[in-house]
Amino acid sequence: MKLRLGIPKGSLQESTIQLFGRAGFNVYVGSRSYFPTIDDPEIECMLIRAQEMARYVCDGVLDAGLTGQDWIAEHQLSGKTKLSLSSIVDLVYAKQSFGKVRWVLAAPEDSKFKTPKDLKGTTIATELVRVTQGYFDQLSVPVNVEFSWGATEVKPPVLADAIVEATETGSTLKANRLRILDTVMESNTQLVANDIALADTWKRTKIENIALLLQAAIEAQGRVGLMLNVRREELDTILNLLPALQRPTISPLSDSDWVAINTIVEERTVRDLIPKLRLANAQGIVEYPLNKIVI
Repeated sequence: MKLRLGIPKGSLQESTIQLFGRAGFNVYVGSRSYFPTIDDPEIECMLIRAQEMARYVCDGVLDAGLTGQDWIAEHQLSGKTKLSLSSIVDLVYAKQSFGKVRWVLAAPEDSKFKTPKDLKGTTIATELVRVTQGYFDQLSVPVNVEFSWGATEVKPPVLADAIVEATETGSTLKANRLRILDTVMESNTQLVANDIALADTWKRTKIENIALLLQAAIEAQGRVGLMLNVRREELDTILNLLPALQRPTISPLSDSDWVAINTIVEERTVRDLIPKLRLANAQGIVEYPLNKIVI
């Protein structure tokens, strides 16, 4: 038996494969293949665009897959769901960062549009058509929502009056002289599975194990471990310097006057922390990388 797993093709592909690598799964994608190999004989991978992932998981073509909340919502609004779709775990990462993506409503900086209600009767270009239509319906603002095949940010003001587009930093919108009017929704990647796969004990366990390892890899991102030795009489001083994930592990050494400390800290704090620890008479300071943290 194998688990049929969808890997998102496109902007999330590289960051997803890197995440799987940190989780302990090495995924290899051929230059022209839509069927990556993975060093787990129990998993069969397929590259699918994130926009279509929810559809193929709901249709039973795939047991599970990774896609964004945005595309899950877009598919569910289509009313074409055959099987129930369950979110197994939130995986907060994107193509450029470990954070959420925003779908924003934006219009040209020099336009008359200042709020969403100013867009009454206008044309909105977006890939996220159903979600965008629902957003304006909730505001009771009639608009014409048109599907965009890409390069959406260049369409105003000639091909559309405004757009709804995904952004992480907003830099592309600024480069195209667009002003954000509102956030339509926030999205992050999720591991999803259909109800038939989850009803199978072996597949459910496999999916849950993958979810555990992927989440552990995300938790470890930007963190490192620190080991150091300190005299017992200086222990409180050292502990006050450590911004630990939880209370540090303190272990006795063969010399009863000394203890060993093991802790986890944010990597960006280490360059300031290590000199402070050394000044506080800590010895044998070792920094080491982390692949996974299981909370």
